[in-house]
Amino acid sequence: MKKAKAAKKEPLAEKLDRKTYEREMAKLHGELVKLQQWVVQKGLKVCIVFEGRDGAGKGGTIKAITERVSPRIFRVVALPAPTEREKSQMYAQRYIPHLPSAGEIVIFDRSWYNRAGVERVMGFCSDEQAKRFLTMVPAFERIMLESGIILLKYWLEVSPEEQTKRLSARIDDPRKTWKLSPMDLKSYGRWDDYTQARDEMFAASDTSWAPWHVVRSDDKKRARLNTISHLLHSIDYKELKKEKIELPKRKIGHTYEETDYQFRFIPEPY
Repeated sequence: MKKAKAAKKEPLAEKLDRKTYEREMAKLHGELVKLQQWVVQKGLKVCIVFEGRDGAGKGGTIKAITERVSPRIFRVVALPAPTEREKSQMYAQRYIPHLPSAGEIVIFDRSWYNRAGVERVMGFCSDEQAKRFLTMVPAFERIMLESGIILLKYWLEVSPEEQTKRLSARIDDPRKTWKLSPMDLKSYGRWDDYTQARDEMFAASDTSWAPWHVVRSDDKKRARLNTISHLLHSIDYKELKKEKIELPKRKIGHTYEETDYQFRFIPEPY
């Protein structure tokens, strides 16, 4: 099978300073709020898929997208390992209930493409099952689009050096140890196997109606900004007319007087 071309390596640009990053991110967050309002107003159904190797930055990118919008509109789906019942179902069946309804943006932190990646590489499915999935998935995604779903698929491309750096940082940092699973350790040594799985996945599912968008993710800040910018440019939305908002007047202590109840305030070491 013909290999899909990896993202061309470019000389790394100078890393963004935090002030520039936060300024640009604030602008993009404002646009995401406008998109959110438009999606609700027009009843759009948006599905965003994030895939990539362990440590590619999927979680951080998703957090950057969702931190200033409503979790009722931007819904993140990160399914655990399938149950025995789910294993007996038609593949991708367990993902269908999580697809967006009108007025929703659903973000998959890993998706049905688990079958083409981790399941295949780590032996959780047979090679025949993986190939059957790759044959089926273009039709599955065409059905999604024909039902009115806007589908965006992102692959975060991380270098082996940067992946090593990020996974190593998780070992001793108490804020990150939860991110390092036994599966991460087992899959770390299978770089070439994951590369082959990625190439075959792209060759089969990088279609004209549901293309893969590749994000260079060695620089986390640039990856997040670039992804959100691309997302916003991929959906035709407009800013809705704002109604003037003013806080109403209120009176405190006129209709009710507080008691001297002894509230149990928490300790304040900071």
